[in-house]
Amino acid sequence: MNQHALERFRIPFNKASLLGPEMQAMHEAVASGHVSGNGPCTKRCHAFLERELGVLKALLTTSCTHALEMTALLLDIQPGDEVVIPSFTFVSTANAYVLRGARPIFVDIRPDTLNLDERLLDAVITPRTKAIVVVHYAGVGCEMGKVMEIAGRHGIPVVEDNAHGLMGRYRGKSLGTFGCMATQSFHETKNFTCGEGGALLINDARYVDRSEIIWEKGTNRSLFFRGEVDKYSWVDIGSSYLPSDLLAAFLLVQLEAWRKIQEKRQKIWDYYSANLRTWAAAHDVRLPIIPPDCEQSYHMF
Repeated sequence: MNQHALERFRIPFNKASLLGPEMQAMHEAVASGHVSGNGPCTKRCHAFLERELGVLKALLTTSCTHALEMTALLLDIQPGDEVVIPSFTFVSTANAYVLRGARPIFVDIRPDTLNLDERLLDAVITPRTKAIVVVHYAGVGCEMGKVMEIAGRHGIPVVEDNAHGLMGRYRGKSLGTFGCMATQSFHETKNFTCGEGGALLINDARYVDRSEIIWEKGTNRSLFFRGEVDKYSWVDIGSSYLPSDLLAAFLLVQLEAWRKIQEKRQKIWDYYSANLRTWAAAHDVRLPIIPPDCEQSYHMF
């Protein structure tokens, strides 16, 4: 078979769930005159995430990587601190804390869900443990009941890397709403996308005000725009984590049609599950396992 014929049968690594109105939404954002960060579409994305998930604060970021870096700043991670991380995850989960000088403490994963094995948590916690980071792999929730019980007993904050899990649930509660903070990804490979993007979710009121400051390059610019100060200035460390409002406009179309996107993904997932079962049994291949406490996000099969 020649190369041209092979191209006809090439299966892409992923195909973004594009709906159609994204380009029109970006055109309208340009016409509005505000295409930099924190514009009207950004605010609408924030409101959507806060309303649908019930989180105190949502902030769009340029990536989930940057959202994770914000969690490290908000938790005041210092050189010598230890951060517990699953051994199976994307590099950003570790990089965010290593950049602040922390030592990653890798914990093995469960064989069924590939999530952090909560049964191993107690053994790795020391006086230097500053945070526990869980990853809801493939959008299947970790055993958050046990994780939160252990973290609470030791007084350690939990961060959820929820890059795969937006709209997934554990015991009826949305993933991303258990820990003090959570991060989301809107990369091209995710269920809802703007090409490159992410979000920080805040569930603990102690981090809300400072998150806005870090998000706005270490300034209190958000207070200025709300009329709470007469001028803004540099008050803390931070960086430029805001995505363009063009990307927010693209993402908003996706978020507002989330049920349509999820229904299509579920249909495909269910088809794989039903039609690969005989083949998997014959070849001793384990198909995905979804624990009864979990409502997955249908991120991958």
